[in-house]
Amino acid sequence: MLTLAQIAEDPDSLRSRLESPDGVPLVFRPLARTDAESLAGSLAALSPESRRFSGFDGDDLAAAQELCAAIARYDKLRLVLEEEASARIVGLLEFSLSLPDGDLVRYRRAGIHLDEATDCRFGLTLADDHQGKGLATLVLPLVCEVARRLGKRRIILWGGVLADNPRAIRYYEKNGFRRVGSFTGPDGQTSLDMILDIDPR
Repeated sequence: MLTLAQIAEDPDSLRSRLESPDGVPLVFRPLARTDAESLAGSLAALSPESRRFSGFDGDDLAAAQELCAAIARYDKLRLVLEEEASARIVGLLEFSLSLPDGDLVRYRRAGIHLDEATDCRFGLTLADDHQGKGLATLVLPLVCEVARRLGKRRIILWGGVLADNPRAIRYYEKNGFRRVGSFTGPDGQTSLDMILDIDPR
């Protein structure tokens, strides 16, 4: 089973190459300490709608530097999708290996007992020009493989998925996530909790 420290020491252990559905060669890899400027540019370029749907509230260099500085320091693993030719970051994939009390309580009410030993949270943010083209579906097997290598058997959505984001809900359901319930966040928006059982292989 991989640890965050091992990944930080050997990031190539999670590095993969793939091609987007529209033919763009991409690299899937852990976030590196040198990625701050590129990541900041990627986050700043997100449309207001993409930022709202992703739930990511930091879009400047300081926020990106903080994410890069946190590598192997906390319970988070962040990976990126990068265009191979331009080195432009077009996707941020975030894993959290801890489960907040609010998530534990909501899932328990639905009859699902989460466990940090086997479950993790996941969130995905894609650049606007890479959305709606099948890239998220293409990358999901890599996401599941990372979770497996971290010793996880289930993935829940980090912060859920906003109920007014039907495209994302369709994507998650098409790829095996099931709805668990709904909740209202501190901002008054309704989100859906969803969970995916990972094929153990």
